[in-house]
Amino acid sequence: MKHISRDTISQMEKIERLNFINSCTGYKSANLIATKSIDGIANVAVFSSVTHLGSNPGLIGFILRPTTVPRDTYKNIKETGFFSINHITVDQISDAHHTSASYEASVSEFDKTALEEEYKSDLEVPFVKGSPVQLYCKYLNEYYIKENDTIHIIASIEAVFFDEKLEHKDGWLQLDKGKVVSLNGLDGYCLPQLVDRFEYARPNISTKSFLK
Repeated sequence: MKHISRDTISQMEKIERLNFINSCTGYKSANLIATKSIDGIANVAVFSSVTHLGSNPGLIGFILRPTTVPRDTYKNIKETGFFSINHITVDQISDAHHTSASYEASVSEFDKTALEEEYKSDLEVPFVKGSPVQLYCKYLNEYYIKENDTIHIIASIEAVFFDEKLEHKDGWLQLDKGKVVSLNGLDGYCLPQLVDRFEYARPNISTKSFLK
């Protein structure tokens, strides 16, 4: 196997280093986080850092890059307290990726792509129409990460909207049925396929497959 040291990585050209480090850690979630400003302007942006933090209560986290430049998602979440997380499908990847472009706060990415806003009853934040899994989230806390000047946002899952065909009797959502994609690095969109699913692992008992 090829070996690259930390010193070699540090000497890489910026884009090469960015691509290498973002891809070497494995597949990541691909989500669109949608918010609305207090002025009523919808914002949607692609994120690859959304992670599960706990199930009771349901908590998620995601990373925001340094706020030395305007971050509309962060500003809207801090001002309103709520946002939505929307899984990206294979049919949405081009438009989803385009949301990473830097537009002025007065411009909605929904207006610059084929992505459509969707609203649920009395909830004010937008969701992304066509996303098979949509989470309505409430801002709880944030932690500054001094090592790279980023912010870890912590939020609770207040409601979940999903395509019923994904749900199994035990509550598990089979995401490949919704053509949900993941990210390899920052710009490589992949379509995962279920290989197997296993029962809860216990010591000295052979692991059993649900599917075989």
